[in-house]
Amino acid sequence: MTTSPSDLLQAAPTIGHVIAVRGPVVDIRCLRPPALGQALQLLADGEIVTLEVFQHLDETCVRAIALHPTNGLSRGQVVTDTGGPLAVPVGDDCLGRLLDVLGHPLDGGPPLKASFHCPILTPAPPLIDTVPAETMLPTGIKVIDLLCPFVRGGKTGLFGGAGVGKTVLMMEFMHSVSSLYRGVSVFAGVGERIREGHELWKEMSKSGVMTRSVLVFGQMDESPGVRYHAGFTGLTYAEYLRDHGHGEVLFLMDNLYRFVQAGTEISGLLGRMPASVGYQPTLLTEVASLEERILSTRTGAITAVQAVYVPADDMSDPAVTAIMAHLDASVILSREQAARGIYPAVDPLASGSRLLDPRVVGEHHYRVARAVREHLARYKELEDIIAMLGVEELGAEDRRVVARARRLQRYLTQPFEVVAEHTGLPGVSVALEATLGDCERFLDGAYDHLAEEDCYMRGAMPI
Repeated sequence: MTTSPSDLLQAAPTIGHVIAVRGPVVDIRCLRPPALGQALQLLADGEIVTLEVFQHLDETCVRAIALHPTNGLSRGQVVTDTGGPLAVPVGDDCLGRLLDVLGHPLDGGPPLKASFHCPILTPAPPLIDTVPAETMLPTGIKVIDLLCPFVRGGKTGLFGGAGVGKTVLMMEFMHSVSSLYRGVSVFAGVGERIREGHELWKEMSKSGVMTRSVLVFGQMDESPGVRYHAGFTGLTYAEYLRDHGHGEVLFLMDNLYRFVQAGTEISGLLGRMPASVGYQPTLLTEVASLEERILSTRTGAITAVQAVYVPADDMSDPAVTAIMAHLDASVILSREQAARGIYPAVDPLASGSRLLDPRVVGEHHYRVARAVREHLARYKELEDIIAMLGVEELGAEDRRVVARARRLQRYLTQPFEVVAEHTGLPGVSVALEATLGDCERFLDGAYDHLAEEDCYMRGAMPI
């Protein structure tokens, strides 16, 4: 026999009643004030509405943020206590599922058979239990493996404004490593468009990687409380899988900036004074509360790749700088590169990784990457002169550097499998050794006879 929502609430202890509703903000007069972060529930239009306590207004009243639509709420409604903070059901049967911020299925399947419920807001593991991340995660994407290698067990950010390819690059990364990666994947869609979430779900199901993945969505049309907690829910599943026999976990989040935006909305709803550029005064703390939980421990590793929207392409934005401070590698996507038809539109001079050190990646990789970056930097310096006077006015050495830099720039483009239907070009994956060998031959002049278009949108070069 199925238990109705009203029966579930009647079985829970009453804690108070509603005295005011302002959008997702609900004020409650309580018999006994609950702790901050406590999860409460009430009934609206026959559905359970979950609330989280954010403020104590006085000795008897608290202010909570609703995680569901508040249509149908009214003053005087009874509020019940769940007995703890927001928690989600965790267990191995979460693999292959599409879930919401509270762990409820969105894929039409049965509810999870939980081993236990785990709070989504928990502290980071003790420092003594963590393991440093010092090895590279190959992706098969030439420009990333060469100039800003991903850290296995570390945190990587994909930064860019609207329409420069953050989501496509993340999906290609998921596709590229799915055949190489022996662990499981958790994707957190923070403020995702429904269309994007549906496409990702169907694409992963079609490619056969969904059985080793968990998708968590806090959609764009939902409460700021849902969008704020979606990343924490995804991270909770990643931590469970890491600590319960699955070893390495790939944690992907799109888009981390929407997490910051949701925090800004909540801060404004609670009446806090805005800080720099209108962001919440708790910006640094909120970003750190999420990022500091993405760690490798003795039981396994979480490798995180996070897309970050850059408002107005301003890399000095307070939210962007707060996020960047926690990352091991930063991939900066440039609108200028995209306008030239260079895809992926990675800015090779602004992007970087702490792994690009001869003691980590080896002397050969470091030397080739540095030489490529030097050629591209010299080309950028000469661009204004070339535009005004023409390349013929440069000296012989500069003309040679510019020609090789332009070929390298086009060589570092790559057709992606996830957009093959739209481009008509089959996607390719290139091993790091092949990329290093090709770049070395470009630098030595072995490909000086090739036309630039022969280096564009291809995999490894013929030897």
